[in-house]
Amino acid sequence: MTASTEARETALLAAQAAADKLATDVAIVDVSERLAITDAFVLASAPNERQVQAIVDEVEERLREHGVKPVRREGVAEARWVLLDFVDVVVHVQHAEERAYYALERLWKDCPTIPFVDRSAPPAGADGAAAPGTAGTPSADDAGPAGADPTPAPEPSGDGPGTTGR
Repeated sequence: MTASTEARETALLAAQAAADKLATDVAIVDVSERLAITDAFVLASAPNERQVQAIVDEVEERLREHGVKPVRREGVAEARWVLLDFVDVVVHVQHAEERAYYALERLWKDCPTIPFVDRSAPPAGADGAAAPGTAGTPSADDAGPAGADPTPAPEPSGDGPGTTGR
């Protein structure tokens, strides 16, 4: 059994709220097959405690706007690893050091992920550079229908630079 539609939507809202507050390494893990108590984990990192708290506040506010309130909050005082329990979705906002040390993605590596793309992030190549980690390799999203080349080659005219006109 996979995460419910409602849980997926809540997780995506939480992930986008975290990304909007500049969270890094935002990921959603579908733990519904392994845990009976929740459907999904949202994981997000921040470089310092102030940023962790800002992300937590934004996630709570955004979900509250959609009628979803946490039933439990843990770790808010220290703001190193804050857990927000929304029943079907549990949001973990961690200081980058805790994220690296506890490596929740590795712990739950057998679980599927729910795809999340930050809608406010600039598209790859918008500034003329390839997105980090892509090394200029086009993704499947870059290709048009049926893998068509997104930039068709110009028709040879025989009168452009470097041609002999023959």
